[in-house]
Amino acid sequence: MPYPTDDHTGGIGVRIAELRKVRGYSLRQLGQRSHVSHGMLAMIEKGDRNASEVIVASVARALGVGVSVLRGQPYREQLEQDQIDQMLEPMGGALDNWDVPPDDGALPPRSPSELYQATMETRAMRERADLGQLAINLPGLLEELAHAVHLHDSPGRSREVLHWCQAEAARGVWRVAYRIGEMHLARLALSRMTLAAAASGDPRQVAIERWMRAQTSFESGKPGLEIGLRLLHQALRDLDDDGDLDTRAVRGSLYLKGSILASRRGDAEGANQWLEEAQQLARQTGETSSYELTFGPTNVAQHAVAAAADRDEHGKALELAEDVHLPENYPAGRAGHFYIDLARAQVWTAQHDAALQSLLKAKAAAPQQTRHHPQVHETAAALRRARAKVPDTLREFSLWCGV
Repeated sequence: MPYPTDDHTGGIGVRIAELRKVRGYSLRQLGQRSHVSHGMLAMIEKGDRNASEVIVASVARALGVGVSVLRGQPYREQLEQDQIDQMLEPMGGALDNWDVPPDDGALPPRSPSELYQATMETRAMRERADLGQLAINLPGLLEELAHAVHLHDSPGRSREVLHWCQAEAARGVWRVAYRIGEMHLARLALSRMTLAAAASGDPRQVAIERWMRAQTSFESGKPGLEIGLRLLHQALRDLDDDGDLDTRAVRGSLYLKGSILASRRGDAEGANQWLEEAQQLARQTGETSSYELTFGPTNVAQHAVAAAADRDEHGKALELAEDVHLPENYPAGRAGHFYIDLARAQVWTAQHDAALQSLLKAKAAAPQQTRHHPQVHETAAALRRARAKVPDTLREFSLWCGV
């Protein structure tokens, strides 16, 4: 179990303590408001215990802040180093001007087929978790798509394709914004995706938008989890299982998201039910990469690991992780997520060397995703607290991700 040795590596516990004092709450008062024992809160503030996702949601709600605030996001120094900060305003501006007609002298946009290809290139960036390049490419693509939609103002397949591309581009903004903790931008992206998905002629895009809203709902704590689960139920009702592989992959991803939200709500039985539904579909689909959701037996196994870790069942998470074998050419983002979840379970079962190796594997697979991931910051901080003398490899990793 990690023990604090460095006041600068307290992570989320330090931020909870700071906000608690700002609000004027004692540990006991915060415990009563959050339904977390004051003894547990004391250990979390000192860095002696893991703040599970369930506890983070409850404490954030009690303190009246978003989950990203407790996590310390966004990480400004890392955003500047990756030059993502420079693209936040252009992405937001492109979304704000979604329906503004282009200037009379604007260059004509590319054809719908060319814009579709450009949109698929940004999807490849999402799969690689290349947040910086994604942020650079999206503003111009969004503006060009808006221009094209304005020109193709008659109902038809071309207009649907352009709306489909808009939905994908907005999803790209959401991916960048959500990952770095820019929640206002993430919600703006979702509002635009809602409009585009409804006009795309693709019910799977509508379901994916709800999948993303369900993910974002976690920011609001436990009440948000309830809303998220309702969104997932609605998406499953609306997206009929037509036997199509893509449809089944999207439905399976909805079930996986349900398992995570139920787990973060503290509902182990409900999480297992969602997971069992996903397992049944994964046996039918095999490994897929539909709509960049990477659904299949491997991802189901990964979600089982993540769900156990979210419930603070780290021994169980490690047991489940033994059965996860990442296929060759597995998407970098998903591989990185697995190693991040594995490191979290390892550090809180005192497997410190193994946890560091898992963090390094996550960095090798998806460097920008790893650098900006809140779990990575918490795991690295816990590893530093566990060492009387911090090894050079851990110090270099901590400096790289800003811990």
